[in-house]
Amino acid sequence: MGGDLVVHRLGIGTNRITGPGFWGEPADRQGAVALLRRALRLGVTLIDTADSYGPGVSESLIADALHPYPEDLLIVTKGGYVRPGPGQWRPNGRPEHLRAALEGSLRRLRLQQIRLYLFHEVDPEVPIEESVGVLAEMQAEGKIHHIGVSNVDITQLRRAQAVTQIVVVQNRYNLMNRASDDLVEICEREGLGFMIWDPLATGSLARSEGLIRQIALHHGATCAQIALASLLHRSPVMLPIPGTSTVTHLEENLQATQIRLSAEEYDLLDHLPRTH
Repeated sequence: MGGDLVVHRLGIGTNRITGPGFWGEPADRQGAVALLRRALRLGVTLIDTADSYGPGVSESLIADALHPYPEDLLIVTKGGYVRPGPGQWRPNGRPEHLRAALEGSLRRLRLQQIRLYLFHEVDPEVPIEESVGVLAEMQAEGKIHHIGVSNVDITQLRRAQAVTQIVVVQNRYNLMNRASDDLVEICEREGLGFMIWDPLATGSLARSEGLIRQIALHHGATCAQIALASLLHRSPVMLPIPGTSTVTHLEENLQATQIRLSAEEYDLLDHLPRTH
């Protein structure tokens, strides 16, 4: 994705290393640090975070655990939300907010430049051109290398692309919710990365019965691993970033890259009932 951005396809999301409601410090800070360090030892080169996770907690933990960073590690962070309290998310795409959010991320991550910065959520009260425009300004200032967008539809992506080059789209996508299929096709045609948040449908696919479990048993795998393997099979531009707070789940998720689904198995999974 993005020419000079090369990563292993299965990364990790870090919203779950914060406290309840994605708010405050985790109950086990040392455990969160150990999780991040273990991810790198297992070959992870893509870590997704945001200023709103904590808020600020996830980014600070990443820096405490991993700085100075390996050259091949891509830390993706985002701005565009304010957090009034636990479990509360309010979009804020005002240029002044995004500029302050980026400066805060640079400080917490101990970086001079964010290699990939995403606009987290379109604010219905602010034209996306204004929000993405300030990111382009900060890119020109050398504070951002590449720009991406998150939680967008096709029209919003095109409006963002009219302002600046977009190298990544990050949307929800999983076996139950494939509302972004058209965006995946666009990313394939235009050479964009498609980062996937909630690839396990908030954990429900890890507890699946029926077809997914049958295929999992055939491969000696878990349902979560089959769900992730299906996303990797779906398109070469897909970059799932499952979130986890335990080393056990981290290791289990990463083993999904070793699973090779047959064409028949993938076709069966592709025709599962969808919620979106």
